[in-house]
Amino acid sequence: MAAASRAAFTSIPLFHEKLLKSNRILAVCGAGLSAASGLPTFRGAGGLWRNHNAIDIATPEAFEANPGLVWLFYAYRRHMALQAKPNPAHYALAELARKKSGFRCLSQNVDNLHVRAHHPPAQLSLLHGSLFSLRCSNSPTCKWTDPYNTADPLCPALSPASESNLDPTKPLPLLDPSKPLAEIPASELPHCPECKTGLVRPGVVWFGENLDEKMLDDIDAWIERGEVDMVLVIGTSSFVYPAAGYAERARTEGRTSVVSVNLEITGKDWGRMREGDFGFEGDAAVLLPELLGPVIGELELPVE
Repeated sequence: MAAASRAAFTSIPLFHEKLLKSNRILAVCGAGLSAASGLPTFRGAGGLWRNHNAIDIATPEAFEANPGLVWLFYAYRRHMALQAKPNPAHYALAELARKKSGFRCLSQNVDNLHVRAHHPPAQLSLLHGSLFSLRCSNSPTCKWTDPYNTADPLCPALSPASESNLDPTKPLPLLDPSKPLAEIPASELPHCPECKTGLVRPGVVWFGENLDEKMLDDIDAWIERGEVDMVLVIGTSSFVYPAAGYAERARTEGRTSVVSVNLEITGKDWGRMREGDFGFEGDAAVLLPELLGPVIGELELPVE
């Protein structure tokens, strides 16, 4: 791509001009959004947990075979998410939702940081569920759910996942693959209080499971309601579907700007951009407050 054409894709003044004219805005967010809050992505080269590929743990089959191991992984993620704080990008998106009634955020993140940043619920879809919602493993036969549970640990058997690292020079025993884990029998894990037979499981969408149909229908209806002026693709490689397809589905040729905000934008990504698109490389926590500034104003972050 020639330098002159790249400049148009990276011009903040041109982006601001388009933003101020945009009413219907869609954001598609990935794990990179929460990276600035200190949460690992568990995807790609670093996506290992105790030498297990994190993707292999996140399946119904893995839960059936070894629910104790799977729950330790998710209990650790719950603990990490509770220690983390929403970063300025989460607050900027929440403020954009309050300023623009036509804004809709679709997030692949399960860490609850959007919710803790007070993103208006009606303008937020958590595509992959939440670490802090629970349901019965006998679903859909058993309908029991707990929509918001922040117990840490969830039960005594999972307390190793909630230990603090007193010596930062050494890994937590839970994370040290050289130290074997004691097997947790299913009898020591939480059981459904309603049916009494199913195990309680995280309310996330595992690989091989379908996303919530009602939520998907609602997103489709929103996209079809009118032309989308702008799609923000934030902190995601646009690899996981259906999230990866929303930017193109929402695009109206010659009208919709697709805006990539990522730590790295590949040559292939630059090559896919069309006239009116934008790409901004860097930390979303730094970039989004500046990019959205003309609409949200100076971002006021909560005092720690």
